[in-house]
Amino acid sequence: MRRRERLDAYLDETGLDAVWFARPNSFAWLTGGDNVVDASGDVGVAAAGYGGDDLRVITNDIEAGRLANEELPDDARVESYPWHDADLAEAVAERSPTPAAADFDIPGFERVDASALRQPLTDADVDAYRDIGADAAEAVETVCRDVEPGTTEREAAAALREALARRDIRAPVVLVGGETRAPEYRHYTPQDVELGGYALLSVTGHRGGLAASLTRTVRFDAPDWFDERQAAASRVASTTLAATRAVGRADGTAGDVFEHLREAYAATGFEGEWREHHQGGAAGFAGREWIATPGSDASVALPTGYAWNPTVRGTKTEDTWLVTESGFECLTAGDVDRTPADAIGFDLALEHAVAFEG
Repeated sequence: MRRRERLDAYLDETGLDAVWFARPNSFAWLTGGDNVVDASGDVGVAAAGYGGDDLRVITNDIEAGRLANEELPDDARVESYPWHDADLAEAVAERSPTPAAADFDIPGFERVDASALRQPLTDADVDAYRDIGADAAEAVETVCRDVEPGTTEREAAAALREALARRDIRAPVVLVGGETRAPEYRHYTPQDVELGGYALLSVTGHRGGLAASLTRTVRFDAPDWFDERQAAASRVASTTLAATRAVGRADGTAGDVFEHLREAYAATGFEGEWREHHQGGAAGFAGREWIATPGSDASVALPTGYAWNPTVRGTKTEDTWLVTESGFECLTAGDVDRTPADAIGFDLALEHAVAFEG
C-alpha cells in the first residue's frame, strides 16, 4: 500500500481530518525531504501534513524557500510563518483542520504512531534502502581495513564518521570497542584506548529517513575464546532471521520471534546472554521501529527491514536485512555474499558477521 493510501485509511479509521509529521524520519518518509538543521533536536524545522489528498508543509520564513527549492516534491504546498511570531507547534495548530493528530506535541492534537504507518516498506523504500545499506557497509569496511592495533577507539570512530559523511550518511550511533573494553561493555562508546588484538565497530547511519545498522569485527590477534562466542552470536542471529520470516508469514508478533531467539541462545550454551543487551528488531525509518522483548505484541510485517544484533560477551553480530515472504536480502552485505542457505527448521547455515583478518 502506498503512503497516501495508508494515510487515507488511517484518517478514515480515526475520524481525523489531518495528520502531521515533524520528526525527521517521518517527515522524510512522507516527503522524501530533510527538515533537520539542528541534529540534536527530536523535531525538525518543518512539519508535513496530509489530509484530503493534500500535502502541506509548514515552516518558518527562514527555511521556506530552501525547503521548497531543495527538499520537497513539486506537489507540496509550503506555508511559512514569521520566525519571531510563533513556534512550529503553534503554527500548525493555527493552520490545520481539526480534529488532527501529530507525531510531536501540539495541544489538542492526538498522537500518531508513525512507526505503524511506515511499515511495511514500499518498493521505492527498498530501492533506497539498498543504496544506503551498500554505502554504509562500504564506509565501515573501508575503515576496518585501515585501522591497526595501535589505533585508538576515538580515532577509529572519527574515521567512521568521516567515511559515512562522505557518503551523505548521518551517524547518530558510532561505537568502537577494542580488546580491553568490548568484553566489558555492550555499548562500547569510544574512548582514548588502543584497539589491541581485536575490535568491534558498530554504526547506525541515516539517509533519506532510512536507517542502516551494522557491526564489523577487526581481528589482529583475537583472544582464544573469540571464535566460540562469535559463532554462538552468529547462530542466534541466523535463527532469529529465519524465525522473523516464518512468524511474519503467520501474522505473528515480535514476542513470538523473541521466543525462538531465546531458545537459540540456550542451544549455543549461552542461555542468559540475551539479558545483557537488547537484541534488535524491525528497522526502516528508524534505527529500530521496535525492539523485540519477551511477550511483545508488535506486528512482524513483511516486507520490512530487520536489524538483529545478538551479543555474546566480547562479540556481536549485526546487519540490516530485508525480509520478505519469499526470502532474505542483506542490505548491508558489503564485500561478502550473504545469501542464506536453505533453512532447516529455524536454524540457518549462515555466518552473519564479517571478520577482517589483520
